[in-house]
Amino acid sequence: MSTSAQPFTPLPRIAEALRTQGYALVRPEDVAALAGCTVDELDALAPSWNRLAPDKYLRDGGHYRQRRHSCFIERQGVLEQAPHRAHWQPVEYNALHGGMHRLFEPVEPATVAHSAWQRLLRALGEVCSSVKGRQPWFIEAHQFRIDTAEGIGRPTPEGAHRDGVDFVAVILVERHNVKGGETRVFEANGPDGKRFTMLEPWTMLLLDDEAVIHESTPIQPTGDNGHRDTLVLTYRAGAFQGDDA
Repeated sequence: MSTSAQPFTPLPRIAEALRTQGYALVRPEDVAALAGCTVDELDALAPSWNRLAPDKYLRDGGHYRQRRHSCFIERQGVLEQAPHRAHWQPVEYNALHGGMHRLFEPVEPATVAHSAWQRLLRALGEVCSSVKGRQPWFIEAHQFRIDTAEGIGRPTPEGAHRDGVDFVAVILVERHNVKGGETRVFEANGPDGKRFTMLEPWTMLLLDDEAVIHESTPIQPTGDNGHRDTLVLTYRAGAFQGDDA
C-alpha cells in the first residue's frame, strides 16, 4: 500500500484514469466544472444533511449513522426520479447488511429539484457512458452523516468492499470536529493500493467498482458535534440491484 496526500486527477483525464487505474480523485472546483455549476451552488445542498433520518438497520449495534436514499435513471442526459424503493445488496458485496431490504427516508424533494443536484447526477452519467458506452444508468443516491456521539463512527462498517454496481462516486460534503476517515482504495485483483484523506468539501472519489475495492477508516471526535457528511452515488447498467436476479 502506497501513501499519497491527495493524488488528484485532472478533469480531462477522469475517464482515462477510470480505465487504467480504476479510480479518479477529483478536486472540488473540477467537480463543480464537471457539473456545470459553481462550488457555491453545490454548497447550497449541504444544509439538507442536517435533516437526515437515523439508520435503523445497523447490525453492529451502533447509532452513528443517519441517511436518506433515493433512486434515479439517467438516459442520454435526462434524469428521471424512480419510485421510492428499498436499498438491497447481495451478501457477496455486503457481508454485514447484504440480503436485507432496507427502506430509508427519501432525499428531500427540494434537494432533488436543486439544479446542482440534477446537473451533478447527469454529468456523472455522462462520465460513466464515456467509459462503458452510452446506455441508461440506474442511480442510487445516498446521503450519509456519520457522527461521533458514541465516541467513534464507522463510514464503512462492512469493511473493504465492492458495491455490486459499475461505478461509485464518494463525495465529501463536510468534515466537522473529527479525525480519521482515511479513504483506502485497493486493486480488486492485485497488490496495489492508495490511501488518502479527503478534507475539502466536494472532493470526489470516482471508482470503477469492478476494478477496485474501497473503505474509509473510523472517525473520532476532536470537539463537539463531530461528524462526516458524504454523498454516495452508484451507477449500474441494466437495472437496479435486485431487479435483474
